[in-house]
Amino acid sequence: MGLLLLRAVFLLVAGGISALINYAVQAANSSLQVTTPAWVPWANLAIVMGLALAVIAIDVFVPNKRIDAISSIYFGLLVGVLLTYVLTIALAPLLAEHLQTPVRLVTGMVLCYICISLLLQTKDDFRFIIPYVEFVREVKGFKPLILDTSVVIDGRIEDLVSTGIFDNQLIMPRFALSELQGIADSSDKLRRARGRRGLDVLNRLRANDAVDLQIFDRDLPEFAGQAVDLKLVLLAKHLEGKVVTGDFNLNKVAKIHNVPVINLNEIANSLKPMYLPGEQFQLKVIKAGEGQDQGIGYLEDGTMVVVEGGRDKISKDLMVTVTSTLQTSAGRMIFTRHDV
Repeated sequence: MGLLLLRAVFLLVAGGISALINYAVQAANSSLQVTTPAWVPWANLAIVMGLALAVIAIDVFVPNKRIDAISSIYFGLLVGVLLTYVLTIALAPLLAEHLQTPVRLVTGMVLCYICISLLLQTKDDFRFIIPYVEFVREVKGFKPLILDTSVVIDGRIEDLVSTGIFDNQLIMPRFALSELQGIADSSDKLRRARGRRGLDVLNRLRANDAVDLQIFDRDLPEFAGQAVDLKLVLLAKHLEGKVVTGDFNLNKVAKIHNVPVINLNEIANSLKPMYLPGEQFQLKVIKAGEGQDQGIGYLEDGTMVVVEGGRDKISKDLMVTVTSTLQTSAGRMIFTRHDV
């Protein structure tokens, strides 16, 4: 409603400006004792109203405007014009009068371009604040979460986000997205299926209004010549965010650089049921273990269970007693014994 009112007022103002232009033209022609042709007022009205309608059409067909880009252009022009004014005042005593206007125009053109270009390229590194009014996009959570390729292909991030446990902004770097697209275009059937599943997960996340997923397009200078894993770590450090991954090696690299990591495997392990020494449960022995008398079985969540005395009980359901548990970064192991 507000935009419709604004556009209606804009058209009325355009009509008033057209009338003022016609009045000025008639006054000028009267002073020169020249008769104004009857078509001139209508032509002025058509030109001004056509220009106003063109501006409104551009506004309608480009709905997604970025305040940071608009602010960069606005402040770039402002700073460029200010620098031009100061510079031309300083150079005025050194220039002939007939050269001052050309120099002013060329200087203004160059400085405005440089200022706008600089602000457009660095707009993500700072924000403009007007006294008492701050135009800042609301960002969910405290620290952005930088996704790597493995965690998108894995797909569990979608389920975690849907539970509402993460309220942070999700960031998918362009270089990681390119890597994912390369996997989706692979000649290997299994690799191609994994890549396409990752792209489907990203599309569903972007379509979810409750998820703030952004694609990071910038190429930072420190990215030059670095591997994808290190780029992710450097980006997380640049944005003061966290890396979300299921890759054990990336987890190590991030910790070396003191970058916080959310490892989905560690989250999954922490949610698995805990068994204390002395507890009993039923288990089917699947295969022989490495020990002389050991058998191996698995819980429903994939946790491996080592059964002492279960080597000769393969394919049988046994009642086992927990003796100890071992937690590693790769998962949890439960050691049990079978009491005959």
